[in-house]
Amino acid sequence: MSRRTDHTDTTSLENFLRPIVEQFGCDLEAADLAPAGRRRLLRVLVDRDGGISLDDVAEVTRAISKALDSDDIMGDGAYTLEVSSPGVDRPLTLPRHWRRNVKRLVAVTLTAGGKVTGRIKSASDEAAELDVDGKAQTVAYADVAKAKVQIEFNRAAGNDETETPADGTVEEN
Repeated sequence: MSRRTDHTDTTSLENFLRPIVEQFGCDLEAADLAPAGRRRLLRVLVDRDGGISLDDVAEVTRAISKALDSDDIMGDGAYTLEVSSPGVDRPLTLPRHWRRNVKRLVAVTLTAGGKVTGRIKSASDEAAELDVDGKAQTVAYADVAKAKVQIEFNRAAGNDETETPADGTVEEN
């Protein structure tokens, strides 16, 4: 049985890539294969608790590249590999996404209608506790139609003691 795929087969790619990414303590957030002229572009998004550095991305990229070179899952066609971390505009769809964004402001659209905007205080496997205008509000993930981190350009100083940029960038002093 050949795993060869000259077309977009996201499930096979994710199943192939997940154990490689997990060796580095990372989660595979997404794998997407799209046409790019005569080539194909394989985009792989990885993340982990505490954020991911550029060095981490480079290590994961080398491991994925080596694994793809030794397997025929990509077929014979030329492709470009792009590995990165999800940006802040990624929707919060899994409990780990909420956990990784504790202390950030999030806009939530509820399945029953209505919207809530608040800062994530904590996140469990079932729900997140938000600070909505100084009042605690629990939002169950099952009640969320859509949730996204809000970009804050004027956030007050002193509010990001242990915060790691959600785009995986690392600041050096």
